Amino acid sequence: MNFIYGVLGKKLSHSFSRNYFEKKFEDLDLNDHQYQNFEFENLKDFFEMLKENTKIKGFNITNPYKEEIIPYLDEITEETKAIGAVNCVKIENGRKKGYNTDVYGFAQSIKPFLEPVHERALILGTGGAAKAVAHALKGVGVDVYFVTSQPEKKKDKIFLYSELGEQHMRSFKLIVNATPLGMYPEMERYPELPYDFIGKEHLCYDLIYNPDATLFLKKCEAGGATIMNGLSMLHLQAEKAWEIWKG
Repeated sequence: MNFIYGVLGKKLSHSFSRNYFEKKFEDLDLNDHQYQNFEFENLKDFFEMLKENTKIKGFNITNPYKEEIIPYLDEITEETKAIGAVNCVKIENGRKKGYNTDVYGFAQSIKPFLEPVHERALILGTGGAAKAVAHALKGVGVDVYFVTSQPEKKKDKIFLYSELGEQHMRSFKLIVNATPLGMYPEMERYPELPYDFIGKEHLCYDLIYNPDATLFLKKCEAGGATIMNGLSMLHLQAEKAWEIWKG
């Protein structure tokens, strides 16, 4: 194999990226291309491996490394710097440059569903994926707030789950789950929200795409909300990553 790409994470049993790109390479008759899962417990070991394998030309990054990876890179784009999270790296002449294709994927996938009532968003989580979602929504004029389970992260525009009540659900008609809660194989988990106050004006989006419908989405749908999973976002950000890698 002359060109190796892949996805970097701690646990990748949930990831569809490998199947997606392997099919893409097959469709394009790129027999000298390969896509691999890079499962590593820490970034230091991954970058040691990277030094030895010059055939790796780029890789995607999934949680929990989207923020932690930045100091390991030679360069990041200005947009990525503003977001504070990387999910795509291109390697060219030994230099590793970081990009964020999550913003593009999320923005393009949600755009057809946004209504004036979705002027204010509640993002569940504060990690790299949440930062990309926030950047995309702010770009179209949506006011963004976050929810965390970690009291030490609480500050302006960040709520604790324990604080959420009827008024919050009435005020935020767009809710985005940017946490791994409910992702395969732990599909019985879900964010602790007052779901009784979610109704038909709500748009509820889960970045998770495996399973198709998380318990979060099912609970929102039961209240009448419009629901979306992260599959279209995955496809869009993957295509954007491919554009970056191939220049």
